Amino acid sequence: MMLSQVGIGEMARITVVEGGRGLRQKLYLRGLFEGKVVRVISNYGPVTVEVDRSVVAIGRGMAQKIVVERS
Repeated sequence: MMLSQVGIGEMARITVVEGGRGLRQKLYLRGLFEGKVVRVISNYGPVTVEVDRSVVAIGRGMAQKIVVERS
């Protein structure tokens, strides 16, 4: 399932980032990489997640390239 499909308030673990080097680096700098657990705050418009007690907003296109599993 993609990060953009996770419901508000749910926790998910990032399993794969399907994208090129540039996308992976942008997400890595925001703390979003394989193995991290995130909590979805909002998925209307930009997808807003909490990771390591920080709030990060990413575009829907980026969120659709992040494969997660519910935890």
